[in-house]
Amino acid sequence: MSTENVLLRLSETLASRRNADPETSYTAKLFAKGPDSILKKIGEESAELIMAAKDGKRQDIVYESADVLYHVLALLAFYGIGAEDLLNELQRREGTSGIDEKKSRPAK
Repeated sequence: MSTENVLLRLSETLASRRNADPETSYTAKLFAKGPDSILKKIGEESAELIMAAKDGKRQDIVYESADVLYHVLALLAFYGIGAEDLLNELQRREGTSGIDEKKSRPAK
């Protein structure tokens, strides 16, 4: 299986778990608990990524990064947002200075 569209495939799988049985699907269990549960997991996984990066162990950094991305995609799926929406936003920003992009945002 190609890695080329893995984010899109994962996003579709996560979306398909919205109505799955929480007893048989980890993602469905997260969805059933609501966004606070997903946000908590993002926080936990982000902390683990930070620690892996501090240790400088490549494989641990990759592993923990995958966990963070999985949970971010789960959050997006919870709100009906797909990876394609995220990828389109990244593409929109491509080639734009981060400083310029931030300046272009409306004030909060």
